Amino acid sequence: MTKLTIIAGDNIFVHGIAATPTPLLKGLCEHAKTNNLKGIKLHHLHLEGETPWTAPDVRDRIRSNSLFTGANLRSAVNEGIADFNSCFLQEVPMLFRRGAIKLNAALIHVSPPDQNGYCSLGTSVDTARAAVTNADHIIAMANKHMPRTFGDSVIHSSHIDVLVEDHTFELHERHIGKDSEEEKKIGQIIAEHLVDNGATLQMGIGAVPDAALAALKNHKDLGIHTEMFSDGVLDLIRCNAITNSKKTIHPGKLVVAFVYGSTKLYDYLHDNPLIEFGDVQWVNDPAIIRQNPKVTAINSAVEIDLTGQVVADSVGKRFLSGFGGQVDFIRGAAIGDDGLGKPIIALPSISKKGQSKIVPYINEGAGVVTTRSHVHYVVTEHGIAQLWGKNMRQRAYELIKIAHPSQRELLEKAAFERMKVMPSAD
Repeated sequence: MTKLTIIAGDNIFVHGIAATPTPLLKGLCEHAKTNNLKGIKLHHLHLEGETPWTAPDVRDRIRSNSLFTGANLRSAVNEGIADFNSCFLQEVPMLFRRGAIKLNAALIHVSPPDQNGYCSLGTSVDTARAAVTNADHIIAMANKHMPRTFGDSVIHSSHIDVLVEDHTFELHERHIGKDSEEEKKIGQIIAEHLVDNGATLQMGIGAVPDAALAALKNHKDLGIHTEMFSDGVLDLIRCNAITNSKKTIHPGKLVVAFVYGSTKLYDYLHDNPLIEFGDVQWVNDPAIIRQNPKVTAINSAVEIDLTGQVVADSVGKRFLSGFGGQVDFIRGAAIGDDGLGKPIIALPSISKKGQSKIVPYINEGAGVVTTRSHVHYVVTEHGIAQLWGKNMRQRAYELIKIAHPSQRELLEKAAFERMKVMPSAD
């Protein structure tokens, strides 16, 4: 690290999710301590693994600007040790390209150079493409475990200022728990009633989108155009439910900005031309998304109020994650060229603590990610609410129908108090 002129006050991009270059981050922390550097800022999406820069002896030297927050930084963000930055995922590359964030260096994790000197950004092209083309310097860790992927993922070793090798470091893996009965039911409802054969799918991160994928094995000619996918896609490829044959954008290929899953998934990606990785500014552009047939966007939420406002990045005053690509794809599906898109918000009707996730008012301090005007379909284990074109009274009626039975009477009373009229279908 000392070969590169990382100095106090530098803005540094960090490759994220499965590609998080943990050894480089540890080295940066040591570099900052040894050279008494302060004011270094890390700009990144969801990072995985250890966070040594939040340790007491480093936190005054290096600080995160988190554009999407994972579990490992959530406490730091909410305790004021790290910063949370709210931005549409599609617009994050613009921050680098337009100079809103001027990057002095980029820390990336790549596949080893091939015989022609080309490396790959591997599992995460997303915002990394914009970072490596706009940063003053590039520091890369080459690792044999990083798959060589296709699309906008290539970077030549001559463009890298410092290239170190670490073939012992394993990529970060996503550990998926068992779906609850409620999540399975939601997945079945979405698969049976809202996903058509030939649809182009986007799935957000979470158990509910995963459950929907698991219920799609009897579908035909599905396509993938999404900011991310995980292991659930593999089963659908193998059973021929996903063929990508009906897609308009890159027909025959899965289009994605990043992946996060198991080693089995990463092995599948290696040298696989079926997977087209793209810059998230392009992948998540509603003007691109809308061109595909029957765009079906499946995203989850923390809570939704009776008018259709969706909270997805916070729990009350506490920051949870980030905007991600939810709004990008909800909008892209809604304005689909063929008029057959389905923007879907899916969530269990009740929390593990027994609290309704359909609420009269969003919790104090919570942030709206998807507005009431964006929402078309809401799904719980109790059914589907169709909100598009409905007034507030009708929306409340639709949402109360799919609320947990134990909460419906309370929600009806709350709706009347809020709207001064009883919820009704017409």
